[in-house]
Amino acid sequence: MDLSNHTMHDLFAQLGLPNTEADVQAFIARHRPLPEEVRLADAPFWTSAQGQFLREELKEDADWAEVVDQLNLALRA
Repeated sequence: MDLSNHTMHDLFAQLGLPNTEADVQAFIARHRPLPEEVRLADAPFWTSAQGQFLREELKEDADWAEVVDQLNLALRA
């Protein structure tokens, strides 16, 4: 298990998305607010592979789960 502390930039890179600070902020601004009834992994802007990764990380409370939670909160604000 990877015990490193992942950042939002790392998560975006893992998802295959541009990951500069400006890219992350633009993504969040473009997709916010995500309706409460839509689970993060089921949001329409993810590819099936991205959604599956997010779903698995949260389900397994894996090392990426904390930063995935942070993204979820940022998209709901």
